[in-house]
Amino acid sequence: MAARRVGVSSWHRVLSLSGRCGRCSSTNTALGKTVENSEDAREEIVLPRRKTWDKLAVLQTLASTVKRDPTAAHYMFQDDPYLMPRNSATARLFSLSKESGRNAAKYIIKEFPHFFDKILAEPNIPSLMPEICTPQIEGVNEEALKERINLRMVKVSVDLFDQLLQAGTPVSLETTNSLLDLLCFYGDGESTQEKESKEKEDLEESEVNASEQETPKRPPQRGLHPSASRWRENNNAERIFKIMPERNAHSYCTMIRGMVKHGASAKAYDMYTELLNDRHKADVHTFNALIAAVPFLKDRFLERWELIKMFLNHMAQQEVQPNVRTFNAVLKTLRRCGGVGRSMAVPVIKEMEALEIEPSLATYDHLLSIFYRTADLAPSSIISEVLDDVEKRSFTPQDPDDARFFISAMQVCCDLKDIKLAYRLNKAMEKGDNWKFLDMDRLNSYWSRFFSLLCMMEQIDVVLKWYKEMSPSLFYPSPKNILDLLQALDAANHLEVIPSVWEDMKQLGFSKRRDLLEELLSLMSRDQHPEEIQLAFAKCAEDIKTVHEQSGKDQAPVEWTGSALGSVTVVFSRAGRIQDAWSMMERFQQINRIPTELVMDEFLNCAKQTNSPDEAIKLVKLAASLGLPSSQKLQSRIEKEFELSEDQKKALESIQSDSDSSDDSDRD
Repeated sequence: MAARRVGVSSWHRVLSLSGRCGRCSSTNTALGKTVENSEDAREEIVLPRRKTWDKLAVLQTLASTVKRDPTAAHYMFQDDPYLMPRNSATARLFSLSKESGRNAAKYIIKEFPHFFDKILAEPNIPSLMPEICTPQIEGVNEEALKERINLRMVKVSVDLFDQLLQAGTPVSLETTNSLLDLLCFYGDGESTQEKESKEKEDLEESEVNASEQETPKRPPQRGLHPSASRWRENNNAERIFKIMPERNAHSYCTMIRGMVKHGASAKAYDMYTELLNDRHKADVHTFNALIAAVPFLKDRFLERWELIKMFLNHMAQQEVQPNVRTFNAVLKTLRRCGGVGRSMAVPVIKEMEALEIEPSLATYDHLLSIFYRTADLAPSSIISEVLDDVEKRSFTPQDPDDARFFISAMQVCCDLKDIKLAYRLNKAMEKGDNWKFLDMDRLNSYWSRFFSLLCMMEQIDVVLKWYKEMSPSLFYPSPKNILDLLQALDAANHLEVIPSVWEDMKQLGFSKRRDLLEELLSLMSRDQHPEEIQLAFAKCAEDIKTVHEQSGKDQAPVEWTGSALGSVTVVFSRAGRIQDAWSMMERFQQINRIPTELVMDEFLNCAKQTNSPDEAIKLVKLAASLGLPSSQKLQSRIEKEFELSEDQKKALESIQSDSDSSDDSDRD
């Protein structure tokens, strides 16, 4: 804390006080005069102001000291092993179920408010109390209509509006515009609460009519967004708009935006023409909606750009100041304009800079989409220039498309196989509150792409470090991520990590993924490893054997393949587990598969190592029964490398004689 500023220093004050003492009053030295003069000229003492602390400063300071636990699940989940998700699918399910629980609680409060009329909280905080969601004003009047509009009761509001008109009661322009806002927002449909009530009432009827033939789908019409809900002809919004005795710019603008939102782009353009004919001006949000609808109004790229220019010129004529959503709408439309879009995107950005409008993340996302994979500019230079701007800022949400940037940019880094750009992007994502643009699904998709790139381009030590830090606190590895990790371990010759990867596969629910099992077994059985590693591999093989044999109530066991059987047999043989290896050899005959020579040689080596001539003889018998030409080679190896008893020699000779007799019968 800064020291207090005073007019006279402390030692001056001491001398001044001593000069005023009675015992020293006769002594009027030059020093005394100097002190008195300086005391008279003393400045006013100024104390520092108390520092104003931010209300969140303490919490932010405490939060900065907390380190993320890489072994913990996302903070939205309960800290309970039975309630933590195992993989991305269950994480999505749990997050949706949590939100569903919130919605269920809101529904109970809305449907049964009389159970929550007692307020026991002290102190009472109105913002934390349940909202009043039932109408309080009775009768047919405008105040009751306003209340129902505020409660988003679409059907009830329309019925009450019609009752007011039938009674001859005029409705103000402001209230009518509010009703239009409600109708255009929901597309003349029903709010969420009304939909839930109607679905509950129509449940039995829908079950009865489930067997009836569905109405054939009509082909999409010109001017309709393919993913948007339909704007019905002569719906309540259009009907009320037509009977309005007076219309202002707000009336037209809300109709235009509602039509664009719900797919009636051609109607929206016609409504804009009516707005101009009535000498009204559109607002910036209406122009943004119209520019976004351009791809559904024109087919040719050049025509689309001409229509965009027309809207921008109208904005200038009507003195409407564009915002970042305006330029984002232009760039989003230019994404669907081919070469015209690439040629006009740069002038649009320059105009944006001239107006001192800062781009949002959606702006950069559109630029990447426009210029990526073009012959004009190198893709790496485009994303590099974008990152030069992005990594300097902490963004705030301004456009619904903002959330797409980080995933799109990471996909570009993966396509370019540029790990340095990925590190820069990740640093930009972690800057400030940029990480908030990634919800649960996007976060998992982002880190999954990043991890796949790490496995492809980084050293294995770096890959394992990121893997331990990211899973499961940041993302849940997908089957592709596990496959990429196994391939990275293979390339770096770090196969001793495979047992821990197998444990993660079981935790993630991937223990029955055939592609992962085949890759895992192939790596474990390919080369000979030290005894400790082979024993760990054998334990993994035992788990995989159990996965193939067990069958739950609602799931079938995983079918054995010849390669999987051979790999498990080899792993058991190299670990000296002769009985487990023989049980695998027997399965070859059960599923009509032929073991390779490598599998039989490894089994024979295990029999020799464990001094098990009986199992070696069984192998020869199995090879002979399958008609394999290698049976004689195996028999000769056994005679040379094993000490056989007389009974074992006879058994081996009988196998050979049976084989010769079967060959003779086949020739006959």
